[in-house]
Amino acid sequence: MSPDDEGSSARPSRRADAQRNIERILEAGLRLYGSAPGVSMSDVAKEAGVGRVTLYAHFPSRADLARAVVQRAIDDSVAAVEGLDLSGLPADEALRVLLRAQWHTLDRHRALRGNVRSDVDPEWLRERHDPAMGKLESLLSRGIAEGLFRADLPREWLSASMYHLIHAAADELAAGRLDPDAAVGVLAETLLSVLRPSPR
Repeated sequence: MSPDDEGSSARPSRRADAQRNIERILEAGLRLYGSAPGVSMSDVAKEAGVGRVTLYAHFPSRADLARAVVQRAIDDSVAAVEGLDLSGLPADEALRVLLRAQWHTLDRHRALRGNVRSDVDPEWLRERHDPAMGKLESLLSRGIAEGLFRADLPREWLSASMYHLIHAAADELAAGRLDPDAAVGVLAETLLSVLRPSPR
């Protein structure tokens, strides 16, 4: 085998090693940020079983790592409902089904948003949630068209209300002030009380 052949065969192996290290770092970051704020790069390197040089090669700063961890959590949330077909349900019932489908992921990462606040810009965090909010946004539009959701308030305001109520539920759950068994039902009914048209 020529030196060129040896080099070309080694490159895929190095890429695979790098990808495995990234996965280990992100999983470690999810565990640590999910349990406490103020996570250090040394803590993450130790938890992931990689050296600090390897960690910094992939994530040059704590902010870079925090953003990547948040993105992984959002990707998990999107994947949890990717194949969910809600087309045969009225918008209000579809909302309940969607929240139940997403709740496992939201519950798993319930402390993450609060624990990354010092490392992640709030506006960046809000923008990154757009894909995860996609199905909810579609249901909001459909519910308004079906007359099941109110049309007397700006749609953008209703969307923002959904976003903040969902994260308020996660915050209350993380603080132990919301019963985990009842949380998704409480959230669904609260959202629907906001979205339903006012009685005439």
